[in-house]
Amino acid sequence: MTSPPPPPPPPPPSIAIILCSTRTPRICPQIAAFVTSTISTLTPSLTTPTSPPHPPYTLHTLDLLAHPLPFFDEPLLPSQITHPSSYTHSHTRAWSQEVSRHAAYVFVTPQYNWGYPAVVKNAIDFLYHEWRGKAGMIVSYGGHGGGRAAGQLREVLGGVRMRVAETMPALTFPSKDAMLLASKGEELPLSGEEAIWRDERAVIGKAFEELLALVAEG
Repeated sequence: MTSPPPPPPPPPPSIAIILCSTRTPRICPQIAAFVTSTISTLTPSLTTPTSPPHPPYTLHTLDLLAHPLPFFDEPLLPSQITHPSSYTHSHTRAWSQEVSRHAAYVFVTPQYNWGYPAVVKNAIDFLYHEWRGKAGMIVSYGGHGGGRAAGQLREVLGGVRMRVAETMPALTFPSKDAMLLASKGEELPLSGEEAIWRDERAVIGKAFEELLALVAEG
């Protein structure tokens, strides 16, 4: 009697790159693409001969503009809901399903008046168990790099019991001209000899290495 074939291996964990700006025009898609490209380029160098290889993973873009949510309108607290069917509204169930697909998240956020966009806080507050225990990483950007926004976002992610990478890359626009381009959603020099943030690529790689380690811990 032949033995049944072994079960197929589980799919690699999905990591979502979350675009945390929904304004029009916006520069967030360009910066998220820069972060994704940087991760894809640097990942082979993250594993050293003395460290175990990182598990495989897949990257996906999660644009909050494509998942419009009203201001939080569920009658029950998310921490009291253990199954998506218990949500009252279809938009919450759809958001729950999307967030549940991913094992980890890279939040790419601008800094508005020393804080992060309200749309991000609202998207987080709709759920609880879908975020709980997951790994997160924060990349901020702005005229001052966005460090204050990143720090506030880190606290909120801790509130839903996410595990967040210690390193938080902060991308500072190098000039007023660059800020003006960004405010209009125009193309930034993110590649080639005149590329900005070349030095920050290593910091993004370091943060992503920490994220992968958190994913591996489960």
